[in-house]
Amino acid sequence: MYDTHAHLNFPQYEGRIDEIIKDCQKVGVSGIIVASSNLRDSQKALELAKNHSGILFASVGIHPQKTDPENKMSISEQLQFLKQLITNHQPLITSIGETGLDFSPAPPGEENRSKAEQEALFKGQIALAQRYNLPLLIHAREAVDETISLLDNLNNLRGVFHCYAGGRKRISKILALPGHWYFGLDGNITYDFGLQKVAKLIPPERLLIETDSPFLTPAPHRGEQNTPAYLPLIQTAINQIFGQDLTTQIKTNTRELFKL
Repeated sequence: MYDTHAHLNFPQYEGRIDEIIKDCQKVGVSGIIVASSNLRDSQKALELAKNHSGILFASVGIHPQKTDPENKMSISEQLQFLKQLITNHQPLITSIGETGLDFSPAPPGEENRSKAEQEALFKGQIALAQRYNLPLLIHAREAVDETISLLDNLNNLRGVFHCYAGGRKRISKILALPGHWYFGLDGNITYDFGLQKVAKLIPPERLLIETDSPFLTPAPHRGEQNTPAYLPLIQTAINQIFGQDLTTQIKTNTRELFKL
């Protein structure tokens, strides 16, 4: 199994990476994509991927909401910095993200960007994905339709709608986009009955599993800090929803998308 979205570059995991990897290997999690929210996270993801080659893989990118308010760089400066990171560290990078659009209120410690700023940042990362032939980790909260609209008619793109929450009707719209697009399912699939009904409508060949650690801890561990070692709980829930073992299929999907 591969955890396709975990924030092991967050401070919560400082000094615990070796322990987490050991716990993951005990339960059959063989690889983890370390997703980034800003440039600082991206640099940390690259460091982790370098130090744990073949187990941790870096995704570099900038979240639509400002997760590092102390960063005073302009949008264009941030995109240029990100481009340089990708240019200098291509072998370590599996994807760009998480990036996208988020029109919900920013959580504590973060700041809202304007819709225009978010769109400029997203378009810049789309262009980088096209240039370097890398998949996108799409964050789309209260902006799924707008995200689909921006991706429509664009070529040389592929990726995953991270923590999919777009409902039934948007599944077909995402599947109709140019390129191959996948749906990331997280720990809330273990307790959100509405999401379970939606997930069953997604073709198995387009499913990915992710923990979004430290968030979205699956049952029966809700209230605890999440970890990639809980990934099998998500896989088990999906197997039960579909009435068949999709472990191998989802592993194949992951390898195809991220070229692992």
